[in-house]
Amino acid sequence: MLILFHRNFKKGIKKQPKKIQIKFKEQLEIFRKDPYNYLLNNHALSGKFLGTRSFDVTGDVRVHYEETGDGVELIKIGTHSELYG
Repeated sequence: MLILFHRNFKKGIKKQPKKIQIKFKEQLEIFRKDPYNYLLNNHALSGKFLGTRSFDVTGDVRVHYEETGDGVELIKIGTHSELYG
């Protein structure tokens, strides 16, 4: 699976604490192997985020992404309040 990183995602991941960056890498490996693994809580979004999906990094930190023709593009990373607030 091809995984692209939007510039907003690249900025966001740099702002995350090192612990979250490490956990993201772990979750990304699970995502590469099985995007719908129950550990990720992968789900479609609605409302203003219609057409995008989200998966969990931790209980409160999530990644928003869009499916592309041959893979996905990670759009944003942040806490629930940062992404939806």
